[in-house]
Amino acid sequence: MPEMRFRSLLIFSALFRVFLILYGEWQDAHMEVRYTDVDYFVFSDAATLMAGGKSPYDRLTYRYSPLIAFLLIPNSFLHRSWGKFLFSASDLLVGLLIHRILKLRGVPEKLCTYSTMLWLFNPFTFTIGTRGNCEPIVCSMILWILICLMNDHILQAAFWYGLVVHLRIYPIIYALPIIILLDPLYFQPGKKPTLVNWSSSTSKSSWETSYTKITGLQYICNFFSSLITWRRVMFGFVSGSTFLMLTGLCFHLYGWEFLNGALLYHLTRTDPRHNFSIYFYHIYLHYEDEFSIVEKLVSFLPQFIVQLVLISRFALDLPFCLFLQTLAFVAFNKVITAQYFVWFLCLLPLIFPWSNMKLKWKGVACISVWIGAQTHWLMWGYLLEFRGKNVFLQLWLASLLFLAANTFVIINVIRSHVYCPLFRPLQSNSSKSVKDD
Repeated sequence: MPEMRFRSLLIFSALFRVFLILYGEWQDAHMEVRYTDVDYFVFSDAATLMAGGKSPYDRLTYRYSPLIAFLLIPNSFLHRSWGKFLFSASDLLVGLLIHRILKLRGVPEKLCTYSTMLWLFNPFTFTIGTRGNCEPIVCSMILWILICLMNDHILQAAFWYGLVVHLRIYPIIYALPIIILLDPLYFQPGKKPTLVNWSSSTSKSSWETSYTKITGLQYICNFFSSLITWRRVMFGFVSGSTFLMLTGLCFHLYGWEFLNGALLYHLTRTDPRHNFSIYFYHIYLHYEDEFSIVEKLVSFLPQFIVQLVLISRFALDLPFCLFLQTLAFVAFNKVITAQYFVWFLCLLPLIFPWSNMKLKWKGVACISVWIGAQTHWLMWGYLLEFRGKNVFLQLWLASLLFLAANTFVIINVIRSHVYCPLFRPLQSNSSKSVKDD
């Protein structure tokens, strides 16, 4: 089959998304089951309130930053599908950024195109933006932060990081691996960090030997001796200031409604409705009882432990680390919905060229186990929601099975991955620690 040029692929993807948006309008008007995501109506209502000078939080189920509602104000005077086109454009931008990151890392054009197709033509992803979900905006910002780090644009990366954490709190889990990566082994004054080329990462044994030499003694000593560096301090200061300024501005405009709805709600959220999480059944049984703050936060402990383990092992291979972090974070979260899968699917193409997993057998097994566990859960969810059957216990067991499926996928992805640090240690740091100015 002749190789498709990336630009043609992107144009076809754009036309396909326009078709889905138009089809969604028809389905909403003619069928009982709507194509449009329920969250999109929440966004639109909040945007209409904001356009009228009111608080977006007058829409009681609006649980996002006011910036999302602000972006959708044209829904009220231009067209109700404005937001879908905006989110779908962000979806296409994700594909463009994936391609750009892989090219920066020296991945061949053909492999770049195939990897990008994992995003552009994934049913989980192309339906998100066209149904009116805002996640593609967040995904595009995370990928842009990666590009900024790769090009040593630390202050720009810090600004976008503060902004994305303000929009969606979950990227806060990326702070520690980014801080670890900003090491004088890779970043020095007046020198641009050297990216490890894809072709040089094919020799797994040589990289493992080099990595052992660096991290076994020198890297650990260097990290603690130069823990406070200019880049780390500036990244923390700029990202923290951006987050606090945006949060402070929104708090000034909308008060505690904003703080509770957009931030605190997600930290202490207890949702009694059925979802993929293993915690939903316990929350459902005890929802009428008042949960203490400690009880609400204790569910973060497994997430916290898993995050620390993954970061300690894979932080220098940043795209792979972020993928594993996100997948594990979603798998162990208190609430899991299908839109959360997009959080790690946007990072999947970034690790594909470094995977030894063959589609036959192991690849098919991972896909089948993951989708099969979801399908099994959805069967019980259908019986509960649409047939009124009392299958809460079976649904909870299906959630446990889904957690096991995610764990199975994580283990096999790690085993099949060719470890490749994002940056090559600079020559001047190969024999001694160098402190940043």
